[in-house]
Amino acid sequence: MALKSEVDVTVIGAGAAGVAAAHELAAARLDVLLVEARDRIGGRAWTLSEGQPCPLDLGCGWLHSAELNPWVRIAQDLGFTIDKATPPWARQMRNIGFPPADYADFSRASSAFWDRLEESKDQEPDRPASDFLEAGSRWIPLIESISSYYNGTSLERVSTRDIGRYIDTGVNWRVVEGYGTLIAAYGADLPITLDTIVHTIDHSGPRVKIGTSRGTIKARAAIITLPTDVLASGAIAFRPGLDDKLNAAANLPLGLADKLFFRLERPDDFPASEHLFGAIDQLTASYAIRPRGWPIIECYFG
Repeated sequence: MALKSEVDVTVIGAGAAGVAAAHELAAARLDVLLVEARDRIGGRAWTLSEGQPCPLDLGCGWLHSAELNPWVRIAQDLGFTIDKATPPWARQMRNIGFPPADYADFSRASSAFWDRLEESKDQEPDRPASDFLEAGSRWIPLIESISSYYNGTSLERVSTRDIGRYIDTGVNWRVVEGYGTLIAAYGADLPITLDTIVHTIDHSGPRVKIGTSRGTIKARAAIITLPTDVLASGAIAFRPGLDDKLNAAANLPLGLADKLFFRLERPDDFPASEHLFGAIDQLTASYAIRPRGWPIIECYFG
């Protein structure tokens, strides 16, 4: 769409947060414009479907704490299919080189670690989660690996207090058509300009001036939903500066997780909906074997 030069509110970033904010503003009958640097809606949610054997969520893929997650209702309202089956990684795994007795011992060690974290989450001062690992435990590499899948970093960089604030009901569902497809669909009817890079935000006057690669937008207010790493990089110049906020962003970096997909030529040779670790005695990846029966292996690296 053509770039509007003046609106009530500009929302910067068309990921889940930006799309949700723009919907709330539009429902309040405000003139809103969603500005996105990429050529698509969804941010870190991105589903690849064309030419693939099934929808591949290159970014986020699970509706965590699903009975509380607002995206479940949005998905249902939009006619998306919700798979409520227990994820393979939440069931006891069948794993080559992981005998049942060893798995039981690992489960005990893992549960004890999480219990210690929970008991210490309100203690002062805050401590790294790695402090609560059992010294000398053979299961430290696997506990570290699993932590890296959802924290995106090692336990020595994870705040005990912060992880204690995370609400996880243990209910995890999947959007069959793809999480990225869902967010893109929810944002499809919003006023949005893609391929528009924001480089300055001047909030010194009565109206905010947003300088972009396609021109300047004036607004009564701006909502910024960009990742902390982008803010900390200095990609956007704020006038006046927001040093305290940018410093806070720099001290809350994003974690890192990578996905890799294998397409199976003979899927019937593999069990469906199984989960494996690559190893149990060293840092390792997580492997979903034929999720939902699809002819793929989904590999997850923290």
